[in-house]
Amino acid sequence: MGLSKKAKWAVRIISILWLAFLYLRLKNPPFNFLVLNTFLALIPIELSFHLGVKKPKNSILFWILFIIWMLFYPNTPYLLTDLFHLSLLNPYGTNGLLRLDNQMWLNFTLLLVSALFTTIIGMWGVKTISRAIAVKLHLPTLLGSNLVVLLITLLSSTGIFIGRFLRIHTIYLFLTPEQFINPLLNMWNRSTIIFIILLTVVQLVFYYTLELIVKSDDTLNNE
Repeated sequence: MGLSKKAKWAVRIISILWLAFLYLRLKNPPFNFLVLNTFLALIPIELSFHLGVKKPKNSILFWILFIIWMLFYPNTPYLLTDLFHLSLLNPYGTNGLLRLDNQMWLNFTLLLVSALFTTIIGMWGVKTISRAIAVKLHLPTLLGSNLVVLLITLLSSTGIFIGRFLRIHTIYLFLTPEQFINPLLNMWNRSTIIFIILLTVVQLVFYYTLELIVKSDDTLNNE
């Protein structure tokens, strides 16, 4: 089940307000990167609202939007890796215990809320799009959509690696793709593959946890 129109508008309004708050609150380093990263994470969420089994009606337009969505989607779970920046907060005091510092915990909250909100909402898009692709390719709905989910998360994890370690942003692939062909071809090694597998596992845990919650809720409503 996808998000209702009302829920989509709620996501849009919350996203705009959250971005505005981040912009006003994080104008200076070291956490100002969160504004751009959150904005990039929200782009595929908006795109996913326009993709589904019956939309767009034009099949070619569907696949064009899907490709654009796929190029931007890794920016959404990418925010989870931004949690490593929590180390910049120097969370531990000289006594070895966590510090009770309001600024530190505020920055912790900003990072965590951005990462969790975009990742969870982004998973709704993965669910809707994977089902639509399964239908359009005439695959068995359950098995087909799950295989598409696996493929999407593998591609997304690859995109996260490219952004995190090669420092290639999605927008650069549109502007100067020829500059990144060799780095993309030469990035493959054992560590790269292990990273991609691990990040795929993380995304699948998010996805199927959300699936479990939704199915449990549907079961309760039908009792």
